[in-house]
Amino acid sequence: MNMVFRAFTDPAHESQQAFRAVMSAMAQPGQIVDVDVGFAPPAPLNAAAAAVLLTLADYETKVWSDTGVDVTAAQFLRFHTGARLIDDPALADFAVITDTHNAPALSTFAPGTPDYPDRSATAIIQVKEFQHEWRLTGPGIEGETRFSAGPLPEDFIKQWRDNHARFPQGVDIIFAGNGQIAALPRSTEIVETG
Repeated sequence: MNMVFRAFTDPAHESQQAFRAVMSAMAQPGQIVDVDVGFAPPAPLNAAAAAVLLTLADYETKVWSDTGVDVTAAQFLRFHTGARLIDDPALADFAVITDTHNAPALSTFAPGTPDYPDRSATAIIQVKEFQHEWRLTGPGIEGETRFSAGPLPEDFIKQWRDNHARFPQGVDIIFAGNGQIAALPRSTEIVETG
């Protein structure tokens, strides 16, 4: 028997709130933005990641998840968004990473093309905490800001710098924590750690 997990109670209103949170996070890289979510998605998805997906994914998008395509979380996404769940991360519009210790490299995901850099993937990475260890610069940041998230792969900074070097191509990231999100658009540079 398949169990359908509840999502937004008021889809129009709540998805608008979540959309504004995502846009705020993307416009202000490294800023932690609250996402008010009144539901519990199936494990291993956290509520913030689920809210982002319910807001951005639809029947035209391809979603890859490290949870696979046949588990309850995948069924939840398919039911509530109509998104196509795929096995090949290189073809994904959105990539959901719930286990950062076994995450594929950012270079695995579509960076867009020189003519269409907007056809890149957005990685939604679940994290347990937000901190202030990295120094960020770039569009949307006045001067600099401090931000970090974790846990992440040990080579994340190198992966991000390689990703940023491809600008205007590259992958964007939305970190999803406990009721909060933060973003690293590909235009953001991590200039120092620690």
